[in-house]
Amino acid sequence: MFRIRIRPRTAVAATAALAALSLSACGGSSSDARSPGQAVAEGATARPGDNGTGTGTGNDSGTDSAPSAGKNTALAKSPAAGKAPGKGSGSSDACTGDNVTAVITKVPRPINHLLLTITNKGSRACNAYFAPALRFDGDQSATQVNQDSKPQAVATLAPGRSAYAGVLLSSAAGGDHGRTARKLTVYFAPRSGSGSTGAPVTLSLPTGTYKDDNASVTYWQDSAADALQF
Repeated sequence: MFRIRIRPRTAVAATAALAALSLSACGGSSSDARSPGQAVAEGATARPGDNGTGTGTGNDSGTDSAPSAGKNTALAKSPAAGKAPGKGSGSSDACTGDNVTAVITKVPRPINHLLLTITNKGSRACNAYFAPALRFDGDQSATQVNQDSKPQAVATLAPGRSAYAGVLLSSAAGGDHGRTARKLTVYFAPRSGSGSTGAPVTLSLPTGTYKDDNASVTYWQDSAADALQF
């Protein structure tokens, strides 16, 4: 058993008085506050850059299912896979339907192309990882990705900034299973490049949008000109 020894009050008081006199003579302080540098270091919490919402509560699996894998599925690894984003920071979220607005437009040049634009509507930066996974109407597999469009670094969007992806609808030579599409669902890749994250976005396509099995999409680019050169 532990024995508890109780000091007489007079001994405790004498000890406290001697300690006070010692501190006064040496000019010491009884403050144990941390230095500013310590407070920041202990309070800082690293946030992953691969969640799917503007508030940082999403996860890589997302709440919606991306198109199932098929011959056209192409969420391939980008140069930044497994590394910190080339132009962003680990504290940035993935760009998803939760923190961006999306617009799809028909462009006069090059022919048979659409331009997909996302704009960061949040209050913090987000990273447009890899390429968007596109599903036209009820397609079961994602539109193939043009691997020649792989950028040198991940497109990072500060609040109000945009990223772009070019969509080739059909080749000049034509392709199989051509049809007119009406809706486009856009899924967003997490930092890992596996599956999708956050909320997808469904857009109405321009009237008369015709696509076939040769349709493809670029990786996210920093400019519309870069997105439309493929």
